[in-house]
Amino acid sequence: MAQRLFSYWEHQTFLDTYDVVVVGGGIVGLTAAIFTRRLRPTARVCVLERDLLPNGASTKNAGFACFGSISELIEQEKKSGTATLLQVVQARWQGLGLLRELLGDEALRYEGVGGFELFRPDDAALARTCQEHIGYYNQLLAPIIGRADIFRDATACLPEFGFAGVEVVLENTAEGCLDTGRMMHRLLQLAWQEGVTVLHGCPVTALESRAADVRLETGLGPMLAGQVLLATNAFTTTFFPDLDVQAGRGQVLVTEPIPGLAVRGTFHYDKGYYYFRQVGNRLLLGGGRNLDFAAEATTEPGLTELVQNHLEQLLTDVILPGQRPRIDYRWSGVMAFGADLQPIIQPLAPGIYGALRCNGMGVAMGAGSGRRAAEMMNG
Repeated sequence: MAQRLFSYWEHQTFLDTYDVVVVGGGIVGLTAAIFTRRLRPTARVCVLERDLLPNGASTKNAGFACFGSISELIEQEKKSGTATLLQVVQARWQGLGLLRELLGDEALRYEGVGGFELFRPDDAALARTCQEHIGYYNQLLAPIIGRADIFRDATACLPEFGFAGVEVVLENTAEGCLDTGRMMHRLLQLAWQEGVTVLHGCPVTALESRAADVRLETGLGPMLAGQVLLATNAFTTTFFPDLDVQAGRGQVLVTEPIPGLAVRGTFHYDKGYYYFRQVGNRLLLGGGRNLDFAAEATTEPGLTELVQNHLEQLLTDVILPGQRPRIDYRWSGVMAFGADLQPIIQPLAPGIYGALRCNGMGVAMGAGSGRRAAEMMNG
């Protein structure tokens, strides 16, 4: 293989020593870089993304601006306690607000369409439990969301949706949706406008903490930084394998255009393991990692027959009964989960920091996590 030789200009402009190098060009990484420049206007800041587009979930999510359905909140409160749940919901809500403030609703194509949780006959016990918790969570979350009518029973709306085999619908009136691609495009524009250098196709293969700096081995050769932030979510275990971070792959499909499609809202089913929404005149549907947690606990992109067949069955039996639309797009994205609901935003080694593990809520948690990471490195 021919040796890669860089010009003087490339070395001086792109490959010289940086004050901060952010590894990972997703929501967290880009917002961390943007806020680092705002806190330290003279700092040289670079974002390194190993692929042409982020390989986690930042460009591969469903575009849900959500903070939790009632069934999810019940599970999370059981797992982590009320105090932690409140902290995390506040971080999600404030993170969504920060993202909208940072990029603007027009750029995001944000729509406050509400989030709907569906319950089929087999879910009757869970539906009753969730219905019984409507008042509780409205009261509990009112100080965070700013109103007391967050959740409501929306079963009366069922006829307008046209679903089959759904008996109960609960609505989170404070949720919405956005355009994932436009969100990331605007974040990239803003990063460059703020003076951040963003280099795609540049994997980082090794890190070395040294007395005065951190040495990175990259696809462009060695680089030096005063500080390094790993905004690499599930991929962070490549460098720090002992972190409490478990990969969770999410598979998604999008149909062909469907004339007359009218499914306004964001929809959740089976404690949030399935989710769907209308995108233009197409139907987006994803989830199913609960069918085989072990197989989906991977950072490898890919699709499985088990999940894809189940998604298609849900599509034709429940969401669009009697219809069998062609599937035009299929993909997967990688999320990160852990025993703790809180993200990891902390030093990992001398000069090396981490901002990761949004527990499947990267759209809601990403901007806030990035800002917290910038503040941590500036402290």
